[in-house]
Amino acid sequence: MFVSLMTVLACVSAGVAVFCISLFLFRLLEQLEIEKKETSRQLPLMFKMMMPFTGNVDGLVRTSFFDVSRKTAGEQILMAGFDQLIDEHKFVAVQVLLSMIGIFFAIAFSVMKQPFLGIIFLALVYLYPKIWLKGIVRRRHHEIQKALPNVLDLLTLSVEAGKDFLTSLRDILSRRRSDALGEELERTFREIQLGKQRRVALKELSKRVQQPDLSNVLNSIVQADELGVSIGQILRIQGDQLRNKRFNRAEKLANEAPVKILFPLVLFILPSVIIILMGPLILKSFNILFK
Repeated sequence: MFVSLMTVLACVSAGVAVFCISLFLFRLLEQLEIEKKETSRQLPLMFKMMMPFTGNVDGLVRTSFFDVSRKTAGEQILMAGFDQLIDEHKFVAVQVLLSMIGIFFAIAFSVMKQPFLGIIFLALVYLYPKIWLKGIVRRRHHEIQKALPNVLDLLTLSVEAGKDFLTSLRDILSRRRSDALGEELERTFREIQLGKQRRVALKELSKRVQQPDLSNVLNSIVQADELGVSIGQILRIQGDQLRNKRFNRAEKLANEAPVKILFPLVLFILPSVIIILMGPLILKSFNILFK
């Protein structure tokens, strides 16, 4: 019984170690660049290695079996701002190729009588593209959420000073540091310059990014444009609401911090303190009792 328990613990420890090492390697590969590009966005090295082989599974990826995967991947690629670097077909093809590699290594680990490690490796390579893309979308939405109130304040001041909406947007974009919100607004501004209607371009921006705060602001601007309401007043109201929401969110996170820190405190810090304080006393007691 004791030997079986030790074997299970050894397998779990090995699996956790493999997961941590693989996660570290994936993070390291994300930061490596094969070549410099003008855009700050870069695909992970693992994606770049698989891209030349995506044509081999293109027929499989375009079948109806992968319709849902392609649709989900396409929406998330747009939200992440990677639509000019990769499309949904290539993304799903990379997933399929990585899954094939994972199956090969899982079989190899099974032959070496390590099926547990093979299953963990297969799960890692299968889930890695989804985890990476969702992480990019989450960080991008957070960046847009942080930058939006300041941009609204600048737009409000410019519009109320007598400038029209597009001129105000152009001046703000020319003076701001490039970020996720600036990239999306710049793209929308270029589309309007090329002849697309403003309300159509703003609706497409909302559909493309799918960030709740930005969508609310854009829908309000579109409604004001359709009803002939002053955009400056709408921008001021939306800016006030976003600032209040940001304050409430910060207050909520501050209240959650003590609860979140309780787990690492009990699991890591408290045992160390107990060992440092009680260890010498326990050793001395054992020496006295068994002397």
